Amino acid sequence: MEHIQWYPGHIAKAEKKLKEQMSFVDVVIEVLDSRIPESSSYPEINKLLKDKPRLILLNKSDLADAAYTKKWINKIKTETNCNVIPTSASDNKDLSKILNKIIELGQPKIISLVKKGLLPRAVRVMVVGMPNVGKSSIINKLIRKTKAKTGAKAGVTREQQWVRINPKVDLLDTPGIIPLKLENQNKAYKLAYVDSIGENAYDVEAVANIFIKDINELYPDLIKQHYKLENQDITLENISLARNWIISGQKADLKRCAQNILNDFRLGRLGKLTLDRTDE
Repeated sequence: MEHIQWYPGHIAKAEKKLKEQMSFVDVVIEVLDSRIPESSSYPEINKLLKDKPRLILLNKSDLADAAYTKKWINKIKTETNCNVIPTSASDNKDLSKILNKIIELGQPKIISLVKKGLLPRAVRVMVVGMPNVGKSSIINKLIRKTKAKTGAKAGVTREQQWVRINPKVDLLDTPGIIPLKLENQNKAYKLAYVDSIGENAYDVEAVANIFIKDINELYPDLIKQHYKLENQDITLENISLARNWIISGQKADLKRCAQNILNDFRLGRLGKLTLDRTDE
């Protein structure tokens, strides 16, 4: 039974906007969620990008299982021939590495402009990704050192605002949102777990039940230990009673329990977890 219902009437509109944005840039940063690199990726990304150089950031790596992040980096590099950098919004150590890679990927475009007799300019880059993978936090991380907008560029619509983040890099200050296509319910559940899908699209108790099952298969006993269950079965009701999440009549508050479990995962309280496995 499908628990996640999604009516993607916005997809064509979102793809059109993304293609328009894409026409103004030299390099694209694709942001994936490190906890679900496969489920947060867009199968038709190459069709959208065409021949644009791409840098892939595995964001929220501070919340993911480090061993699996390494495996995913190798797998994605092999399959896409793209550079992959694990990152998180809370750490700026990799900032220079990201900027240097952007400049490197954009150089062929700048060289081609110079060969045509034009003056060299900064590499233009944009950030794209599924909802809530951390695109805005990546943009904020990149512009942290300078807030000065360079404004509209010649031949670029007025809505496109650029920020000079480096003498050699201009960043489009609005993220490109890759539209969700929830044709695969397993991926849809994982996108719901990380809050890429609004809760109005699914029943939170049903999704939390599947989340518990998934986590118990990948990380046995984690749920039992975290919520201090002893010999009880791992169910929403038992977790709710163990945590004293109850409503009148001493009944388990299942909705509150479901929301708390998903929030505990999203905030890293359950530990560093990766739900997409490279061997699947």
